[in-house]
Amino acid sequence: MKYVLITGGVVSGLGKGVTASSIGVVLKACGLRVTSIKIDPYLNTDAGTMSPFEHGEVFVLDDGGEVDLDLGNYERFLDVTLTKDNNITTGKIYQSVIDKERRGDYLGKTVQVVPHITDAIKEWIESVAVTPVDGKEGPADVCVIELGGTVGDIESMPFIEALRQLSFSVGHDNFCLIHVSLIPVLGVVGEQKTKPTQHSVRELRALGLTPHLLACRSAQPLLESTKHKLSQFCHVPHGNILNIHDVPNIWHIPLLLRNQNAHKSVLKQLDLLCIATPPELKDWTKMAENYDHLTDSVRIAMVGKYVGLTDSYLSVVKALLHACISCSLRPSIDWIAASDLEDESAKSTPEAHAAAWETLRSAACVLVPGGFGDRGVRGMMLAAKYARENNVPYLGICLGMQISVIEFSRSVLGWEKANSIEFDAQTPNPVVIFMPEVSRTHMGSTMRLGSRRTLFQTPDCVTSKLYVQYGNSEYLDERHRHRYEVNPEYIGTLEEAGLKFVGKDESGKRMEIVELPNHPFYVGVQFHPEFKSRPGKPSPLFLGLILAATRKLVAHIHSHQNGC
Repeated sequence: MKYVLITGGVVSGLGKGVTASSIGVVLKACGLRVTSIKIDPYLNTDAGTMSPFEHGEVFVLDDGGEVDLDLGNYERFLDVTLTKDNNITTGKIYQSVIDKERRGDYLGKTVQVVPHITDAIKEWIESVAVTPVDGKEGPADVCVIELGGTVGDIESMPFIEALRQLSFSVGHDNFCLIHVSLIPVLGVVGEQKTKPTQHSVRELRALGLTPHLLACRSAQPLLESTKHKLSQFCHVPHGNILNIHDVPNIWHIPLLLRNQNAHKSVLKQLDLLCIATPPELKDWTKMAENYDHLTDSVRIAMVGKYVGLTDSYLSVVKALLHACISCSLRPSIDWIAASDLEDESAKSTPEAHAAAWETLRSAACVLVPGGFGDRGVRGMMLAAKYARENNVPYLGICLGMQISVIEFSRSVLGWEKANSIEFDAQTPNPVVIFMPEVSRTHMGSTMRLGSRRTLFQTPDCVTSKLYVQYGNSEYLDERHRHRYEVNPEYIGTLEEAGLKFVGKDESGKRMEIVELPNHPFYVGVQFHPEFKSRPGKPSPLFLGLILAATRKLVAHIHSHQNGC
């Protein structure tokens, strides 16, 4: 197995995940099979209990793993299906070691960070690296490992030591280290500064790891003098100084690396030049350049509770991007804090209230994504009601679906206090209830998670017609992450009133898809279709939303029904 390790220095948030994904894209374009591992040094077992405000979205995998959002980048860029074991955390490693100690596996030895924790890290990496993730048999050729955090962080020290040992044990020709660092420009001086990167590399070398390539983040392309200084003082060949400067969209990053012959440097280090082919990135280039030249856009109102940090909805944003590009449009996302739409906001913050409603009314479609807790729920209901009554295309995901059911129950059926028991345990009309098998005391990994099958109840529904282009109009497999579900006791009454539950699970008791007939596009889904959206292969539901917003949905469905 060949390993490519991506580390970061100077500051966090440099884009190590995109860099790791882009390196994988270029190597894959050279004819190699690639897998990925993300190391997160935090003590949490997984990302499931972490706040979206602090950590961004929780990405869900087919096997139910709640993982770091960088694994979403890997899946989208490389078109692979990862497992929860591809995300290593300090919590997972320590838990596995402590479990072994409790069983007596260490035969009375004193359990220490070195060698027991470091050995567990190496064993985990070597085990996961050979697990195929691309649907083919046998291990991949290259495993790209991203080490989260910044070199020098206390919590990452055991991982640095384990990776140092791994580099020694696998041999020089099987290990390539790429260090991502910042090249700042001070406003007063206007000069590209290399000193932060020099110090970062020096600290990395002091820990026993020497970078083979430098990936330098900067606003503008690096000057030759800057590259020369970096090469001289960081002991990295001039040709291995890569510059990842700001680009119009992140799909240019693999092209930027290709143009700087990054693949040749990596392949030479890994002794793979003899089996690799020149990188084939025609489709990728077309995708990146086409987006740059798009001029028309579509306005999308995103009504949520975590709009203060857009990474909270990263996969939703990417899915909208994929859908818009397939329609030759740029997404223009208007972020609306759900609480700003509520009546209380009109009194406390009237300007924000007026601006939120003006934004909502000027949007071509409305999307209410998932979330937890009761903050902003009334605002989401108002958004759903506005879309329903004014024939504005609407997509509700997870909580967004439940919101649409609650709003319909209140406005159409007249159940003024209808609610989810998540928000009101004493509601007389609990149209959304707690799932029976879910723990009420523990939060981590206790939801309905991962890929589950949904069976269409009728081939005439909009969702079925959208999914048929991917080869199946009878069922779909999408990823879930929820604790609450629509109460099956109310389904008959809701359907009589006009709300149709067109998708159910295999038992027929769990409502997965709801639609409102005679509406341009009013769909709510219990699952998260954004997690499986890919560049060039957008999620059917996101595509349907954008098509409906541009009044092209009927023609699209008709063309596919006729085999076009």
